Amino acid sequence: MAIKLYQFAISHYCEKVRWALDYKGLNHETINLLPGQHVKTIRTLTGGASSVPVLDHDGHRVQGSKEIIDYLDETFPENPLTPADPENREAALAWEQRLDDELGPAVRCYSYHHFLQRPKVVVPMLAAGTPFYNRILLKLAFSRVDEIMRNWMKINEKTSERSRETMEAYLTELADIYRKKPYLVGDRFSRADLAAAALLAPMFQPEQYPVPWPKAARIPRDIKVWLDEWQPQIQTLEQVYTANR
Repeated sequence: MAIKLYQFAISHYCEKVRWALDYKGLNHETINLLPGQHVKTIRTLTGGASSVPVLDHDGHRVQGSKEIIDYLDETFPENPLTPADPENREAALAWEQRLDDELGPAVRCYSYHHFLQRPKVVVPMLAAGTPFYNRILLKLAFSRVDEIMRNWMKINEKTSERSRETMEAYLTELADIYRKKPYLVGDRFSRADLAAAALLAPMFQPEQYPVPWPKAARIPRDIKVWLDEWQPQIQTLEQVYTANR
């Protein structure tokens, strides 16, 4: 059995899959790709869309974090992330879909809007796990990289502010739920909890995340102020991450 995960080390959607694989105790090989240069590799694998993550299990390819977790639970039922109870299953999948569609893009937009203004900080994170020369290539072409990423993900001052508001709404909702019970759905850890903590992981920079996190002094000021203000709610999600990762 050979499992390969094609990913960006920095991607919080890829972190969802890394976590799921580790949670299930599945040996796997991670293949880190450089954003932009990944397109040819991924399209060769999928014959279509170029997004990551992509899982290759003995030649069977699955694209997208939600779809990969579906596949892992079906193929490797030990340590399930999808509840068996139909009602809880529906609730967990609904939570994951909401978080994928709304929270994940918000974290990405808000973070990149500020970090793309710090090339020396963001380049090592974008190139994490890839050959050293990719840092040089990114530095040389950074103005173009910045333009492409902002256009592709619709990142600007207005979308960043809306993303911040989305993050705050979710942090408030999630922290309130976790104060009352240990899990979002049912009585055990599920893909709903995994999605919430993984997608917010860049906000608390866990050691398990395979990127060189910046020191506190190098975090953009706006993000640093926001992190300080929302630390109690962020710590709630960090505790979910630490307890289950």
